[in-house]
Amino acid sequence: MKIDRSERGWRGTPEVWLDAAYDLLVEGGVEAVKVMPLAEKLGLSRTSFYWHFPDREALLAGLLDRWQAQNTGNLVARCEAEASTITEAMLNLFDCWIDPALFDSRLEFAMRTWSLTDPSVAAAMTRADDARIAAITAVFCRFGYARAEADARARTLYLTQVGYIVLRSNEDFDTRMERIPAYVLTFSGKAPNAVETAAFRARHAVRSSEPAKT
Repeated sequence: MKIDRSERGWRGTPEVWLDAAYDLLVEGGVEAVKVMPLAEKLGLSRTSFYWHFPDREALLAGLLDRWQAQNTGNLVARCEAEASTITEAMLNLFDCWIDPALFDSRLEFAMRTWSLTDPSVAAAMTRADDARIAAITAVFCRFGYARAEADARARTLYLTQVGYIVLRSNEDFDTRMERIPAYVLTFSGKAPNAVETAAFRARHAVRSSEPAKT
């Protein structure tokens, strides 16, 4: 991010401080997110931080809000996106596993690590997991799956992806894309058709040269 510091007395913005805090969180964990390292990273004074946040806890709360809005908010939105078939709905959700702008796996890993030592973050993580599983379950129910089966399929799908994140599994983009139709079949019992698969590939074509985000 290019930062314009030309204004005299510039103290940054809340977003600038949050972006820097995000970098420290995903690189070094929550213990790395401290005011002085942030100030040094941004080339700003320590007192500039307090212009935007009353304390470090407020900054951490901002990171928690960002994670909830991005990862849980986008996942639920993709579950609720219009789809004509269960396989199309699955591919809508799978956008999250390909596009880090929708679901940031680095942030997810950092938050899950943070939750191991902070009860309030652990509680937020539990709520997020429940909300995500409920949203995926609703997708299956929408396409006629019995509630118990929908719940089991949703948990299988979601916990598989959490496993990718926690294990920090790396796949190149082509490998991930090749596996997507088989994953849709595994989780839903139905394979996506050629049109659905082509549409999914087309909307992720710009990422074809990047490592898959897990």
